[in-house]
Amino acid sequence: MWKGDYFFLLRHLILKDFRTRYRNMSLGVLWSLVNPLIMMSVLTFVFTKIFPLNRDPKYPVVVLCGLVPFNFFSLAWANGTNAIIENAYLIKRLPVPRETLPIASVLGNAVHLVVQVALLLVMALAFGTGINWQWLWLPLLWGCELVFVTGCALLCSALDVYVRDMRYVVESVCLVLFWLVPIFYPFSMIRPQYAEIYQLNPIAALVLALREVILEGRAPHAVLLSKLFFVSFFMLLLGWSVFRRLSRRFYDYL
Repeated sequence: MWKGDYFFLLRHLILKDFRTRYRNMSLGVLWSLVNPLIMMSVLTFVFTKIFPLNRDPKYPVVVLCGLVPFNFFSLAWANGTNAIIENAYLIKRLPVPRETLPIASVLGNAVHLVVQVALLLVMALAFGTGINWQWLWLPLLWGCELVFVTGCALLCSALDVYVRDMRYVVESVCLVLFWLVPIFYPFSMIRPQYAEIYQLNPIAALVLALREVILEGRAPHAVLLSKLFFVSFFMLLLGWSVFRRLSRRFYDYL
C-alpha cells in the first residue's frame, strides 16, 4: 500500500468512527462535554460538601485535570483493543496494514479529547487561571498520552485476536486505575515510599504535570517529564513489536 493510500485509509477510518458514534444522537459531539462536566460536578460536591477534604476554590479545575486525560485513556484503550475484531472483514477482504485499525481507533477518540481539552482550558480561565507561557508544554504532554495509549491499543488489540476477553481485562484495569490516578485527591496524600513508583504511571504523571502547568503556572518537573516520556515511548515500542509479531497469524484466528 502506498503512503498516500495509507493516510487515506487512516482518515476514512477516523471519520467512520466519529460518525458512527454520534449517529442518531441529538446532542452529537456535545456529549463529549456532558460526561466530564457531570463527573466534575459530582466529585466536587462529594469532596467539598459531604466529605470536605479539599477547600481549594479551583477544585473543579483540579478534578478536570484528572478526568480529561483519564477519560481519553480508558475510552481509547478499550475501543482500540476491539479494533481488529470489529474490523475483521477489512483484513479478510483487503490487504490493509493491520496496525492502521487500532491507531485509527485511538485517533478517532482524540477528536473527543480536543473538545474536552478545550473545556478544561475554558474552565481554568473561568476560575481565574490566566494564560501563561507554560501552556506551551501542553501539546507535548498530550502527545505523550497519545503515544502511550497507541502502544496500549496495539498491544491489546493483537492479544484480543487470540484471547477474546481482553476488552473485559482492559475495563477492569481502568476501573483500578481510576483510584491510582490523582483525579480527586492531591499527590501530597501519597506516602513518600510509593511516590516514585506512583509517578511511573503515565496517566498519573500526566495529571500531575497538567496541574503544574495550568494551576501553578510553572513547567513540569524534569524528573516527572522524563518518566512520562520514557514510559510512553517504551509502551509504543512494546506494543508495536508485539503487534507485528502476532499479526502474522491474525487471518487464522479471524
